[in-house]
Amino acid sequence: MEHVPRSGPVIIVANHISHADPLVCAHFVYEAGRWPQFLAKASLFRVPVLGWLLHKVKQIPVERGSVDAARSLEVMSAALRDNGTIIIYPEGTITREPNLWPMRGKTGAARLALATGAPIIPVVMWGPQNMFDARRAKLRLRPRIPVTVVAGPPIDMSRWSGVTLTKAVLGEVTDEIMLRLRDMLAEIRGETPPPLWNRPTQQPVAESGAGA
Repeated sequence: MEHVPRSGPVIIVANHISHADPLVCAHFVYEAGRWPQFLAKASLFRVPVLGWLLHKVKQIPVERGSVDAARSLEVMSAALRDNGTIIIYPEGTITREPNLWPMRGKTGAARLALATGAPIIPVVMWGPQNMFDARRAKLRLRPRIPVTVVAGPPIDMSRWSGVTLTKAVLGEVTDEIMLRLRDMLAEIRGETPPPLWNRPTQQPVAESGAGA
């Protein structure tokens, strides 16, 4: 937990292996002294009672589509200006990699970090898949399921300082994020990690210039 700053804006990026991940990550962030803020579909904020509750606990509405995505970026940027703690799963969904290694991510976290200058703290989890295995749609309610959660030091963004936010740059930063998560997960699992899994083509991602 020592790598999670006690104050100031922060973006938490995490691997995604189970439907139980948000509860596990939220507890970890809360224990580190921060209030966890997740991204939620904007439509949920329009549901009576639920929408009020989501606003009350400072969760962040996000829209789909290019115009709405720009609005969502501004909403997230505003939360960071208010010293928020935004938790993002860059993969956008539970990993499809057969052995639960990280996939190549989407660029939202990279775009937000480069636009705001907020530090990116990588957090990896191993064990939530034994609470709820999405591959088998199986919920286990056994007590004391071992779960490991580790935060790493901030990802070094200095090489991209002041650059134009092109598609290539966003891709480089995103690969850097995912490779860091993969390598941290490998330490927890005590295994040699495979190349990042590229969901669209199911091909590994080249690592030259994007190592952890």
